Amino acid sequence: MTASASASASLAAAPGGTEAAASCHLVTYIEVGAAAARSTAARLRRFAVAGRAQEGCALCTVLRESGRPGRFAMLESWRGRNAPQSHEAAVRALAAELDPVLAAPLDRRPSTGLLAALPPADAAPGLDTVCVVLTHVDVVPPAKDEAIAQLLRLAEHSVAEPGALRIEILQQDSRPNHFTLVEMWRDGAARDAHVMAAHTRAFRQGLAPLAGALYDERLYATIR
Repeated sequence: MTASASASASLAAAPGGTEAAASCHLVTYIEVGAAAARSTAARLRRFAVAGRAQEGCALCTVLRESGRPGRFAMLESWRGRNAPQSHEAAVRALAAELDPVLAAPLDRRPSTGLLAALPPADAAPGLDTVCVVLTHVDVVPPAKDEAIAQLLRLAEHSVAEPGALRIEILQQDSRPNHFTLVEMWRDGAARDAHVMAAHTRAFRQGLAPLAGALYDERLYATIR
């Protein structure tokens, strides 16, 4: 089975399924001063390794924003809605340790998974060439359901593209009209092709009238 076919199989089982909805997903944004970027990357890598060793952890990956070495993001998925509670003490300790070099407080966003297309076993996200894209999608509250439908259609088409490794849609718990679109591409060329694909352009055109803020798209590399 090809990578895209494997991803498509995962996608088909995800919408409306219980596993994604029963899990807790967190997106954390971390920004430090440029001088502390290297030491912070090492500290976050150790944090992610420890997190993955905890019971209930399905994913704990640290990302560094391309072109901005002091900006990081962390993706976590935990089995069970209450599973990460035991992990929060470690998060508080991390925040306290990083406090002298933080440019802003940790921005931690608990979310519910609406859809997840997982990478095949032979396309692990630790590859050096992988391009990760996190997009914060903010729509006006009355357009929430329409935005979800558009995001699902985008994912259905995107996961079948060559080079697609992972597509996820997360809905922020505290603001259900805010979403995080997680894309993982084999390399930058695959991502560039996706940007100009007909279905991507149609999605951007349809989303524009619903938007409550700029389409906030950021590129990352894994430092897991």
